[in-house]
Amino acid sequence: MFRKNISWLRHTDLHLLTSGTHTYSRDKRLSAVHRFPGNDWVLRIQQTRINDTGIYQCQIGTSPPVGITFHLFVVEPITSIIGEPDIYINKGSNLNITCVIKNWPIMDNPQNPSENQQVLWDHDFKAINYDSPRGGVSVVTEKSNKFSSSSLLIINASSEDSGKYTCKPDLANVTAVFVHVLSGETPAAMKNDGKLKLGLTNALNTTSKPDITSNYSNTNTLKYSIFTLILAFLLKILLM
Repeated sequence: MFRKNISWLRHTDLHLLTSGTHTYSRDKRLSAVHRFPGNDWVLRIQQTRINDTGIYQCQIGTSPPVGITFHLFVVEPITSIIGEPDIYINKGSNLNITCVIKNWPIMDNPQNPSENQQVLWDHDFKAINYDSPRGGVSVVTEKSNKFSSSSLLIINASSEDSGKYTCKPDLANVTAVFVHVLSGETPAAMKNDGKLKLGLTNALNTTSKPDITSNYSNTNTLKYSIFTLILAFLLKILLM
């Protein structure tokens, strides 16, 4: 059966990328895939980059050629945690750490949910176990085209829940926050504790050292006064 040749072109630089299953680009990330039985021709770009954004055309080798144009937009996801770099809560309170992912490409597969993209959470570099005997630990993830979020919820936080929490979304950068579970002290006291101790130390050092320069000056002044009195007395006797 005769089949027309299928080619992929990039309009940005008018470069022929593939023809049939042959690749004409030096970029090894590019390849053409022919899927049966639907006779689909797919341009595959692995490890996409921002500069892959552009206009691509699937062209059929007829005379004249017939083609379909596609606009490809490659965006860079940006991950952040609300309240970073430090979160302070009181012991016994509920901890809510929310990770926000901007420009996160949604690539879920309804036919196989286990392969859907997800957000993983670590506590002190260990994966969080939501089924641990501790209980009260859960995560809620919401997805949209512009902003997605994942909220880690911990009920009745204790000192053991302090530490570094890392948000790790698929196909996006990771970010972390440090959680401090307080047992009565305030965040301001924790931050200023080192400065307060340093100030007290400097004050003690200043008051414990005698002012040698001042004492030496006072002694010299007293000696000069006594010498002046003796000289005046001798002059009075000579003049009598």
